[in-house]
Amino acid sequence: MVSDTLKNRLYPSFLAILRIAIGWHFLYEGLVKLMNPAWTARPFLEGSRWIFGDLFRWMISGNTGMWLIDTINAYGLTIIGIALILGLFTRIALLSGATLLLMYYLAYPPFGGFSYGAPSEGSYLIVNKNLVELFAMILLSLTDSGWFFGLDGRRKKKIKVISKEPEAEETDDKTGNSRRELIKALTGIPVLALFGGAFFKNLTEAGPDAVSGATIKVDYKQIKDLKGRLPSGKMGDLTISRMIMGCNLIGGWSHARDLIYSDTLFRAYNNERKIIETFYLAEQAGINTVFMVTQYYPTFNKYKNIYNSKMQSICQAMLPDKDFFSDINQAIASKPDAIYIQGGEGDRYANAGKFDMLKKAIDYIKQHGFQAGVGAHSLETIKSCEREGIDADFYVKTFHHDKYWSAHPIENRVEYSVIGPGSPDHNRFHENMWDLFPLSTIEYMKSVNKPWFAFKVLAAGAIQPKDGFRYAFENGADFIVVGMFDFQVVENVNTATEVLGSLGPRERKWFT
Repeated sequence: MVSDTLKNRLYPSFLAILRIAIGWHFLYEGLVKLMNPAWTARPFLEGSRWIFGDLFRWMISGNTGMWLIDTINAYGLTIIGIALILGLFTRIALLSGATLLLMYYLAYPPFGGFSYGAPSEGSYLIVNKNLVELFAMILLSLTDSGWFFGLDGRRKKKIKVISKEPEAEETDDKTGNSRRELIKALTGIPVLALFGGAFFKNLTEAGPDAVSGATIKVDYKQIKDLKGRLPSGKMGDLTISRMIMGCNLIGGWSHARDLIYSDTLFRAYNNERKIIETFYLAEQAGINTVFMVTQYYPTFNKYKNIYNSKMQSICQAMLPDKDFFSDINQAIASKPDAIYIQGGEGDRYANAGKFDMLKKAIDYIKQHGFQAGVGAHSLETIKSCEREGIDADFYVKTFHHDKYWSAHPIENRVEYSVIGPGSPDHNRFHENMWDLFPLSTIEYMKSVNKPWFAFKVLAAGAIQPKDGFRYAFENGADFIVVGMFDFQVVENVNTATEVLGSLGPRERKWFT
């Protein structure tokens, strides 16, 4: 059993530690917002769908209301954090902080699907960190936590005088003037100094932690520019937006011909934090599926945990000559929603006539409970799969027209030449065209009764989105896969929505 003496010593210390820890959290959240001029609470409040959602949207309907809410949030969190660390006006700070947390909780309660789109570090059932911290602040407000290792303790003498307790007043005079009590009261000052050093070191060296919902810096102003809802289709039991996000720009595969710096530039721009921001913006804009490679699943899964996201993924898998199923096993371990054989690999095995190996790969994926697809640059790969009875659930096939200035001359186009960059024969392939015979693709795919994901629809940036999207959808694609930077997301969604809304009858019927 803990003795009463020890309890009396530990009790104030732990109350002070809890108070300072909460203050540290509030101060960090507040400063991150203050130092990001683009931050606004608008998307958070606009996205609320519970019973108070209409109230929150009304509150931010005018510029004045929005400015006031942003100011209260950023400065309020900062001031509350400083007050709690210093132990100054502690009860007021605690009740103010609890009120803010209550508002956050009511905007996105963690039940009934109302927390969709809200920043979080995981999935919750009714109780989340906001509620826990709220109760902790209410509990602290019922104690004299600011008197322990805080500046409120310097006002203790006056409080005792008001309560007419002369003996306590005399005791307080003695202890309050002691050096020891003064040092205790000023505990928050070195804590603030420690916080400041850690905060600015983190800011300058690494930037804010991408896992913190408060630090995700999406250009939310783009969301209001959406002009419609992106249509969706079905593939098995999956509902998939007609346009999905590709992964090349995320991984730094730019297909920029002879611009040798582009891959490095793309990777420098799309750091982990930017990738998470892009996923979030895409999902808010209506894109619900992304093509993914195994090496980027840690970032993708981090995004899903932060936002409790429902974003789906289709993972591409390689087929190495040694340990044939190794990459498929990595894909399975990543827990995607479907898996397909990467296009270059599909071409490689089909060109070599190794259809038995392609069949083994598709069967292996299906045995593990996933829909399985085959990717291809060459139409001959799709033809071979259909002819050889390879039972793929869907196809991922390049598709774009050849009416752009750098398109490979038709007399130089050779089937299966689009295996990859670096061909020694400049006239054979120089990474500027991915569907060598688009008219043949249109004609053959009319007879294929499986979902078709068209990729490279913009020929790696050589074709304008409105032109490329329309060509793909009008000529038979069920879904288009588009690599995009964050600043392109809303414009691409608007373009795809406009194109799909104005389509006439298609010769190739929609698969779903």
